Amino acid sequence: MTATQKAQEETSRAGFFYALSAFLIWGCLALFWKATSHVDAVEVTAHRVIWSLPVAGVILLFLGRTNDILPTLKSPKKLGILFFTSILISFNWGIFIWAISVDRTLEAALAYYINPLVSVAMGGVFLGERFNTAQLTAILLAGVAVIVLTLMGGVLPWISLSLALTFALYGLIRKTVDVGPTQGFLVEIVLLFPVALVYVLWLGLNGNLSFASSGILDGFLLVMAGPATAIPLILYASGAKRLRLSTIGMMQYIAPTMIFLIGIFIFGEELGSAQVIAFILIWIALAIYSWSLFQMSSKQKKTT
Repeated sequence: MTATQKAQEETSRAGFFYALSAFLIWGCLALFWKATSHVDAVEVTAHRVIWSLPVAGVILLFLGRTNDILPTLKSPKKLGILFFTSILISFNWGIFIWAISVDRTLEAALAYYINPLVSVAMGGVFLGERFNTAQLTAILLAGVAVIVLTLMGGVLPWISLSLALTFALYGLIRKTVDVGPTQGFLVEIVLLFPVALVYVLWLGLNGNLSFASSGILDGFLLVMAGPATAIPLILYASGAKRLRLSTIGMMQYIAPTMIFLIGIFIFGEELGSAQVIAFILIWIALAIYSWSLFQMSSKQKKTT
């Protein structure tokens, strides 16, 4: 093995553990948000923003990647795009936290199974990317799953769709901004921070702030919402830069699988017949999609 190959192998190994750590943390966060379920989801989201700022700032300083921050803050176009993505991700956070708090964890898990297929569909619609047969089949199966949930459940699965759409749209738009993932995250938090701080202060003035009135444990959990948000995002960004897209594509199912299992075996949520059919259809769709990614990766490897 040459020195270059050895370096590439070490980089891939490090990337794998970074990404794995991120997905494991994301999977376990359902337990964390459940512990805060007695606190209003909007307040939890606000604290998530507030306490992410110092964590993201310290990590960025440690990594020595502060050079992009000032040019980004001076660019109205970049700020406008990042402001929009910050709104998208804050809605995503809030809906997810609320879903966990009202025992709809399985709907949240379904969202992140659907998300890769929604991202592929958006790539075709907005970026002109072509679908291969496997990808089109997977997207159609996901659509059938949503129809099954709507017809059998009697209501549109808005939690799953909202989470999947906001996260996929977030990823799509973030691709258009020439700024690193860690730096971009910090700018998004800076933009959200004033709104979150004003909301928390308003709650405090009206005597409705859980952070100050619900005891030391609640205060600790709300502060820890910052590290719980920033650390896995930065780990994921570090891993994604070192791994093939196909590898990341396979690994992203770790978190929703953990959330799904936690919802059933720890939170005691029950799967209805419509959900059983929908999950089976989504899992088949993801198997087809993953096989497509593997085939594409193998072809690329042979040509290099």
